[in-house]
Amino acid sequence: MQTVVLAAGRGTRMRPLTDRRLKPMLPVAGRPLVAHTVEAAADAGASRVVLVIQPDDDTVSEHFGDEHAGVDLDYAVQTEQRGTADAVRAAAPHLDDAPFVVLNGDALYDHDSLAALYERAPAVGAFRVDDPTQYGVLLTDEAGERVTGVVEKPADPPSDLVNTGAYALPAEAKAWLDVGESERGELEFTDVLARACETHEVRPVAFERWLDVGRPWELLEANEWKLGEMAGRVDGEVHPDAELTGDVVVEAGATVRSGVVVEGPAYIKAGATVGPNAYVRGASYVGPDAKVGHAVEVKNSVMMADAHAGHLAYVGDSVLGRGTNLGAGTKVANLRHDGAPVKTLVKGEVVSTGRRKFGVILGDDAKTGINTSLNAGVKLPTEGATRPGEVVMFDPDSERARRERNGGGEGREGAGSDGSDDRR
Repeated sequence: MQTVVLAAGRGTRMRPLTDRRLKPMLPVAGRPLVAHTVEAAADAGASRVVLVIQPDDDTVSEHFGDEHAGVDLDYAVQTEQRGTADAVRAAAPHLDDAPFVVLNGDALYDHDSLAALYERAPAVGAFRVDDPTQYGVLLTDEAGERVTGVVEKPADPPSDLVNTGAYALPAEAKAWLDVGESERGELEFTDVLARACETHEVRPVAFERWLDVGRPWELLEANEWKLGEMAGRVDGEVHPDAELTGDVVVEAGATVRSGVVVEGPAYIKAGATVGPNAYVRGASYVGPDAKVGHAVEVKNSVMMADAHAGHLAYVGDSVLGRGTNLGAGTKVANLRHDGAPVKTLVKGEVVSTGRRKFGVILGDDAKTGINTSLNAGVKLPTEGATRPGEVVMFDPDSERARRERNGGGEGREGAGSDGSDDRR
């Protein structure tokens, strides 16, 4: 079945990681996030994929070309960011007069569940969550066999069944894309779903696993998922004194030096160097030309292209953007002393990550001075820097941090404000 994959999102909630790249191009287990979506669609039965992309960014089309995972690719340009219905409308000229599937390019889908969606069209993917207030919640009939509508982020959710952004719709839905603006000022594809529910029997397809990768800690979760599925292989150079256990991928052109211990799942990209005497563990990704140097421990983290932790550093449950550099002795805290979930700033608001262990997010080209300590939940902006010996307790852009610098009062609660520990 022909498939539209939405890959034009900027990802404001993912900043600073998306300051210089589209969210669907963030790395997940050695490939861009959107590659996993296309591969899931190919496995599920996609005959052709139309990728919706930005007008001023060729990274998606340059990366994928005309084919991926055995499926032909077309590209549609969304000239303005006006919502998901507008994105699908941009793809409409590329669609035949036949049923079609729409998928979000910044989400991970269980392959078997997605195949069921393709087989049961018209249908919408459904997933049960603990807190549905942050999602579009699906309305169904009493038997739960037919979708009757969707309500966005309700304060009092009618159920815990949420919309995964995966739709299999009839051909005539192509004519329903001229929708009005929502309260958010966007053209929502859920309005197209509502129209389909009025005219067709739209079935909910329960997904066994699904992840909306919208915030930095969800990028960690995405890597945990996909690294956990891969099989290990060693094509690069591994010193005889290095120890690799579990599923570890060492690409051709990567180097693992003496005294290194890597406990999989882990992925080491071409051009990356690990060691000597380094320790990598816990679903970690070391990107192209990245460096994990002497006496550095990396645990459950993502190091993007050319990220460097040269020596005597600890990086736990963190994401380091491209070109980042950790000065000697830099330590990342990833656990609050009170054991509560770590909090961090998202679009100016302090929110819980839901993770007991969560470290830091560093934007591209951020740098730390020697012996810097970064508290759990801290984000350094793109090209941000710390001084030697600096202890960063709160985001540089947070209200609390500004008050601390100015000698003011307590302000609102900041990320990791109850104290935290490292090396856990």
